[in-house]
Amino acid sequence: MARRSERLLNLMQALRRWRRPVAGQVLAEEMGVSLRSVYRDIETLKSMGAAIDGEAGVGFQLRAEHFLPPLMFTDEELEALVLGLRGLIYGPDSDMAATARDASAKIEAVLPRQKRDEMQSVGLFVIPRRDTAADNPLGTLRRALREERQAWLGYRDKSGAVSERTIYPVALAYFEGHQTLVAWCTLRNDYRSFRIDGITALELLDAPLPEPRRTLFHRWSSARNLPDLT
Repeated sequence: MARRSERLLNLMQALRRWRRPVAGQVLAEEMGVSLRSVYRDIETLKSMGAAIDGEAGVGFQLRAEHFLPPLMFTDEELEALVLGLRGLIYGPDSDMAATARDASAKIEAVLPRQKRDEMQSVGLFVIPRRDTAADNPLGTLRRALREERQAWLGYRDKSGAVSERTIYPVALAYFEGHQTLVAWCTLRNDYRSFRIDGITALELLDAPLPEPRRTLFHRWSSARNLPDLT
């Protein structure tokens, strides 16, 4: 049987995975403990400040604004966090690299000394090729995604053909050697993928997307039988 501190951590992690209220019995079966233990642990977490809504017979849900204390990072979670941040810091998006450095510094600042030392000594790195072009459009595309706005795109495909179109940005994929934009293309009336190094011109438009970007993303990923990435 796991120590109670580990069980509380596992329960928090289980609650974070559910976006809708989850029954206590489901949590009990997932964690391999009794329903009574789940109820008792939920009350303990509440007394520690966890923002958990719900009750027995209805289900429980962790509020989105709840902050998971850094003391609760496991060694594996800390490694995953560092690996992801380093991938951005050494990645092709200079603006995102600066943001990742700031985020890393903030996390280190609130970690206990032991965990901070562990974070600094993690031996995992991702060092993709950096694109240092001054006109790299990744920052503008991230803004389009964040603000859910349409964009005008000039593009040169692999054959050298040049075209212009209005797009609905859906997602950005960062690969080791290049980056790709997924968007709804009004010229082709379908989803299309555009290599970032093929973009010759980009203008962020004032027009909003015709429907939420999340809806467009799920329609695209469902059509390709991709796992839920959100």
